[in-house]
Amino acid sequence: MSARSLSGRAAIAGIGATEFSKASGRSELQLSVEAIQHALADCGLRPADVDGLVTFTMDSSSEIAVARELGIGELRFFSRINYGGGAACATVQQAAMAVATGVADVVVVYRGFNERSGDRFGQVSKWAAAQVNTNGLDNAWTYPLGLSTPAATVAMQARRYMHEYGATSEDFGRVAVADRRHAASNPHAFFHGKPITLEQHQASRMIADPLRLLDCCQESDGAVALVVVSAERARDLAQTPALVTAAAQGAGRDQFVMTSYYREDIGIPEMGVVARDLWGQSGLRPDDVDVAILYDHFTPYVLMQLEELGFCGRGEAKDFIADGAIEIGGRLPINTHGGQLGEAYIHGMNGIAEGVRQVRGTSVNQVDAAENVLVTAGTGVPTSGLLLSR
Repeated sequence: MSARSLSGRAAIAGIGATEFSKASGRSELQLSVEAIQHALADCGLRPADVDGLVTFTMDSSSEIAVARELGIGELRFFSRINYGGGAACATVQQAAMAVATGVADVVVVYRGFNERSGDRFGQVSKWAAAQVNTNGLDNAWTYPLGLSTPAATVAMQARRYMHEYGATSEDFGRVAVADRRHAASNPHAFFHGKPITLEQHQASRMIADPLRLLDCCQESDGAVALVVVSAERARDLAQTPALVTAAAQGAGRDQFVMTSYYREDIGIPEMGVVARDLWGQSGLRPDDVDVAILYDHFTPYVLMQLEELGFCGRGEAKDFIADGAIEIGGRLPINTHGGQLGEAYIHGMNGIAEGVRQVRGTSVNQVDAAENVLVTAGTGVPTSGLLLSR
C-alpha cells in the first residue's frame, strides 16, 4: 500500500434512515433532514458539529437547504457525485478524503427521494433524453428505439451475457430468492416476512425479456444518511466505527450511461476498475471478504459483479451461486439486509448502512465475526465501491 493511501484514515461513525415506503407523505428535504438527525444521534454528534455535506447530483435537496433546516451553520466542504446509483460509494470516498486531509471534520453523506410516489425511475423518463449535457445526447440515440427504461437497457446486456456464458433466468432468480430471504427477517425491509421461491420468480411477469418483475428492484420513498469522521475521532464516539479500508471509483473504456454496447466487452468492466483499486489500496483479496453488499437494481448485474470483483472467473457466477453460496451460511453472504430487491431502493445508500451494521455486529442477519465488508454502487454506469472493516 502506498504511503499516500486513504486506507484506514476515515470511518463511518453514524448511520440513520427514515422508514422505507411507497408513499412517504413528506418532501424529499424533510426525509433527508430526518435521516441526518438519526445518523447524528446514532454517533452522539450534533448538527453544529457538521462542516461538510456530500450527496448525489440527482438529489433534489441542496446542501444549503439541508444546513438551514438542521441548523448546521457554516459549511467548509460540499460535493456532489454524478451517474445516479454509481455515486453511492463515491459519496463516502469524497467524505473520507475530506476528513483525512483536514478539509472538513464531520461530513454527512445523504440521499433522500420520493422515487415511488414522485418521479419513478423505472418508468419512461423523457428528461433523460433531454438533459442539457452529453448524457442527454447519448440517450437521444437510444430512446427512440425503445431503450427508454432502465430495465430495457439492462435486458440487452443480460441477453448477451446469457448467450455468451449459458446463464439462465433461473440463475438470475437465485439472486432474487437470496435477497428476499434476507429481507424476510429484516423488520425495516418493505418485504419483511415475504420470502419468495424460485418458482415464484419464474412465474412473475416479463418486464423486458429476459428480465422478470422479480429481477427488478423496488421503487421506494425514503432517505439514508451516514456520518464520516477521521478514524481517530471515530474511536471516541458512541458506536463501533466502520473503517474505510478502501474506496474507489471507476469508468471503463467507451463508457456510456446504461448503454455501453459499443465495446468488445458489453459487461461491466468499470466494476473491474473499482475492484483493482479496492484490492490494491487495502492489500485484501476476495477471500478476505466476509460479506458483500452488491448493488442489485437488476439481478443479472449481481452475477457480473461477482466475476469482475474476482470471486469467480468470467462466466462462472451461475455456478458460484448455485449451492446457496450467497445466502446466510454460504461462503459469501450478500445483501444481508435484503438489498434493493427486498429492503428498499435508496440508490444503494441503505446497502452502505448495512455494511456498517455488519462491521458493528448489529445486523438482523449478522454474519459471525465479520471483519471486512465489500459494498458496491450502481452498475451499467460509472461506479464506485468500498471496503469497510472492523
